[in-house]
Amino acid sequence: MKRQNVRTLALIICTFTYLLVGAAVFDALESDEETTEKKKLEKKRDELKSKYNLTLENYRELELVVLKLKPHKAGMQWTFAGSFYFAITVITTIGYGHAAPSTDGGKVFCMFYALLGIPLTLVMFQSLGERINTLVKYLLHRIKKCLGMRRAEVSMANMVIIGFFSCISTLCIGAAAFSHYEQWSFFHAYYYCFITLTTIGFGDYVALQKDAALQTMPQYVAFSFVYILTGLTVIGAFLNLVVLRFMTMNAEDEKRDAEHRALLTRNGHSSIHTTDTNSSTGGFRNVYAEVLHFQSMCSCLWYKSREKLQYSIPMIIPRDLSTSDTCIEQNHPSPGQYMGTASNGCICNNQHSAISSVSTGLHSLSAFRGLMKRRSSV
Repeated sequence: MKRQNVRTLALIICTFTYLLVGAAVFDALESDEETTEKKKLEKKRDELKSKYNLTLENYRELELVVLKLKPHKAGMQWTFAGSFYFAITVITTIGYGHAAPSTDGGKVFCMFYALLGIPLTLVMFQSLGERINTLVKYLLHRIKKCLGMRRAEVSMANMVIIGFFSCISTLCIGAAAFSHYEQWSFFHAYYYCFITLTTIGFGDYVALQKDAALQTMPQYVAFSFVYILTGLTVIGAFLNLVVLRFMTMNAEDEKRDAEHRALLTRNGHSSIHTTDTNSSTGGFRNVYAEVLHFQSMCSCLWYKSREKLQYSIPMIIPRDLSTSDTCIEQNHPSPGQYMGTASNGCICNNQHSAISSVSTGLHSLSAFRGLMKRRSSV
């Protein structure tokens, strides 16, 4: 199985396992609290109905009115500032749910607006994050050089550490500011910043929804807009550094496999060309190949197919023996020196020559000087 398929299958299994673990943990943490809260609300409802003599129908009507009034706690939502806030939550996919278009025209425009705005925003944050990472890498390299460090190169670990602490710092700054303006605890403000900048956007905590802040606190409104966009940029830079690296691994593996296949194909043609060239240049390598191919010359010779021969010749035959014929002439002046010594007529049992370690059955090949002259006829 290909590496990409294995990685994809492992990611699917890990994701569903993560979902199951998360479901079990949330069920254990939240189910009892939900049951308790529901009983309290039902008890409060019965008290209100009894106190003000409300029928069930009247109570449901009052409940509906309260729910519809909830988005208007901050005043008019569809001013320019409120609309800009809503547009940010749309194209960044935060989607608090604190406001939503009520007209059909607004709903249609929202769909088309999101269809173009979401990809545009993702590409913008991705490109901006990549530029930020490049700038940080350059600055860190310059700082290392100024400090006289031996290794001034910026490693992946350095960038990940800087990105992580940048994210933590951004969340802490936002938590301090929103806890001051919204009168939340630091923990709840930090939770709001995390849910916002990761674009989860539950809507249980939403800034600018208190005391008509959209109309009466322009400085706070501007800070909220700038913080959300800046925080998303920092998070985008960190994701560009870490997460997108894993997202491109499949594409890189596909490219590597294609290059490997092309290299094997090119080497295959090169091997065929090399074999044809060697067969025309002569030398001891050609004699070895022909003797291996035509096993009828001696029953003791080891036969190999052309495919095995192609890979075994360069490994078995030394370069000095494969390209020189003079060693045979110097070591064995008499071609008939070892002839006729075996009772069965096989030459392989005779005295071993200098190349006897090359292969079984080839140790006496150097005795046949005439074979060098006959290789073309064979």
